[in-house]
Amino acid sequence: MSDFSSLGLSDWLIQQCKQMGISKPTQVQENCMPPILEGRDCMGCAKTGSGKTAAFVLPVLQKLSEDPYGIFCLVLTPTRELAYQIAEQFRVLGKPMGLRDCIILKGIAMNRPFFWESKSEVRTVEELDQRYILTPEKVKDAYLVHLIQKFQDEHDDWSIMIFTNTCKNCQILTMMMQKFNFPTISLHSMMKQKQRFANLAKFKSSVFKILIATDVASRGLDIPTVQVVINHNTPGLPKIYIHRVGRTARAGRHGVSITLVTQYDIHLVHSIEGQIQAKLKEYPVEEKEVLKILTQVNVARRECEIKLESTDFDEKKEINKRKQMILEGKDPDVEAKRKAELEKIRSEKRKFKERIQETIQKKQHGIPMDSLFKGKIHKNY
Repeated sequence: MSDFSSLGLSDWLIQQCKQMGISKPTQVQENCMPPILEGRDCMGCAKTGSGKTAAFVLPVLQKLSEDPYGIFCLVLTPTRELAYQIAEQFRVLGKPMGLRDCIILKGIAMNRPFFWESKSEVRTVEELDQRYILTPEKVKDAYLVHLIQKFQDEHDDWSIMIFTNTCKNCQILTMMMQKFNFPTISLHSMMKQKQRFANLAKFKSSVFKILIATDVASRGLDIPTVQVVINHNTPGLPKIYIHRVGRTARAGRHGVSITLVTQYDIHLVHSIEGQIQAKLKEYPVEEKEVLKILTQVNVARRECEIKLESTDFDEKKEINKRKQMILEGKDPDVEAKRKAELEKIRSEKRKFKERIQETIQKKQHGIPMDSLFKGKIHKNY
């Protein structure tokens, strides 16, 4: 592996890297920095936590320092949180030259670039221990509370990220965890931007050890101290899974990811395993311990649902959606009709697939899907 000086990086930038604890370039930095410094267009494809941000920040700062002028660089990101994080990286590494930045929105096109891609067959890092827990849908929350309690008892200094699929579920789970006195905050798109940044800062600084989030937090956020990622729902797409679990085991550190898998998610797990070229291992759980808290957890969740309903959460979400559509030049009523028609088509397709699967199972095995959970906790329900 090369060092930064052999890649053509200036001494002052090498010193800034050392202050940040970066002593040697990663693979993506080693391969992408030289063409960027040469002024070529470049695309880099590598695992999460592999140093992609520094791979373009460092050469950009080097070229700017050679001839500083005006607006020099525009960086595009998929989320606002990531935009702020990258801006912070620019500010820290560019401090000796008095760098100034401004965060804006929307897009740009580019020419045919130099392309480099990591050759690793596995799409997730080796330091990540990827696990799953088979659970019936109605027992999933009890498993989650049990896991959090276990990690809190054994590793009270660990930080944990929990991903879920909707803003409403995110809010309910956060309220429920707070009922159990877990140090929990949330991050989702229904929150005001100021509150999202505040909560993210509190989690980064370990004021709160548990962050429950939607996929708004799954893209690119670098929080080095996250030891565990829990998927409360199995992601519908492998790339979403890769982004989520990539919040832990970053920059050579070790981490654990646990996905709660219901009887309806088996095909999703197979799809994820096919994409990442690795098998998820089952995470051992004492089911008797989960049973002990099942009623308490279910009651707590229902209380949180009732409390959230009294705040007009769903109505606020609908108003925000309509505002966004109007800003995008769309008619909210027309879009609602179109969405209803699409959902009707999807529903008919799902029912058709279910009938086919049932027919195949009866002919080939004569065993229902629930047999996959033989011996699991749901046999009691």
